Amino acid sequence: MQCPHYDAGRCRSCTLIEIPRPEQVRDKESHVRELLAGYDDVTWLPPVVGPESGFRNKAKMVVTGTVDDPVLGIVGPPGPYAGQSVDLTDCGLYPAALQASFGPLAALVTRARIQPYDLSPPDAGADGAARRRRVTPRDAARRGELKHVLVTLSPDGELMVRLVLRSTEAVDRIRKHLPWLHEQLPGLAVLSVNVQPAHAAVLEGDEEIVLTERSTLPMRVDGITLHLRPQSFFQTNTGVAAALYRQARAWVDEIGPTSLWDLYCGVGGFALHVAAPGRAVTGIEISAEAVASATTTATELATLPPDAVVGDHDAAWWRDAVRDVRFVAGDATDFALGTGNDPQLVVVNPPRRGIGAGLARRLEDSAVRHVLYSSCRASTLARDLAEMPSLRPRRAVLLDMFPQTSHFEVMVLLERI
Repeated sequence: MQCPHYDAGRCRSCTLIEIPRPEQVRDKESHVRELLAGYDDVTWLPPVVGPESGFRNKAKMVVTGTVDDPVLGIVGPPGPYAGQSVDLTDCGLYPAALQASFGPLAALVTRARIQPYDLSPPDAGADGAARRRRVTPRDAARRGELKHVLVTLSPDGELMVRLVLRSTEAVDRIRKHLPWLHEQLPGLAVLSVNVQPAHAAVLEGDEEIVLTERSTLPMRVDGITLHLRPQSFFQTNTGVAAALYRQARAWVDEIGPTSLWDLYCGVGGFALHVAAPGRAVTGIEISAEAVASATTTATELATLPPDAVVGDHDAAWWRDAVRDVRFVAGDATDFALGTGNDPQLVVVNPPRRGIGAGLARRLEDSAVRHVLYSSCRASTLARDLAEMPSLRPRRAVLLDMFPQTSHFEVMVLLERI
């Protein structure tokens, strides 16, 4: 992959772009193998590798510039572009359909007169000369409204757009121009305003105002249509995420548990992919929005038309498969500690901090026979495994979810010895 922004020093997000892709993948797998070196009976599957460019389904764009000349991208990194507005609307990580949305969204900023949030120091002056030095939220001028534009692209070409604003001041103007935006972006499914009033490096706030009739973006993954709400988490690489869920389903079906927990279940990606007739599945997720999304998908699968086929199964199979699937909003550790009946298998897909000592020890002391651990940070995976010595890694696979960076996903199947 070649990137003019990286070559010029305008953007350094793709830290591994100068390393050939096969070498990137080998280094990532070697890193995980080294962390798990104490487990000598692990069978490693071949790494899962998708496209090296055009793979991201989500863009997180900082908005700088002016009302009449907004810039969607980033604030330049340390170096010659430090503190400057950098246009990344042609970033090679984004597919063409995502890139095509940025022009109309920039035009919306001008039409609705939404002032970009000013990250220049208070003494920048009218010409903004001080933008050339690095700017932090602490010394920013605190002027303007629009902080970020967040855009998600579904596999079917539909879009969810979220505008992160300091206040609700521009909401009515944005709503006024919504018909025009629909004309410019026929695939627009969801448009919302997220209110983030804090003068801090926080991406979004708690308040979400949906301006469209639809409030969810259908994300079809491996045949199953998951529903993404504005504040729900979803993997940024749809193709590799589909491979992740397929592998999880294969391992779970081989074991054949009759009871399963999916902790940190999000919008139900793992839970619904591993559901099967005769298998009770409970998904736990702290986000009530994500639980609502997962429940919506389960309901749709339970009420498919009689002649429908989803994935490899017909409507009758799915009706039986989701009969005992339920989703609950709550903390994963609190749920596990407060529940006496242990399932036969547990899926965990925690954030970068891992599951932590409390949940790891709860699983160690439980009657759970297998744990499927999907991790986005191998160091916390290794730390958590040390708290569960009776649950040994048997199989593992690295998934190159984030090409050109040192980040990745690794999934490990644990078995009680």
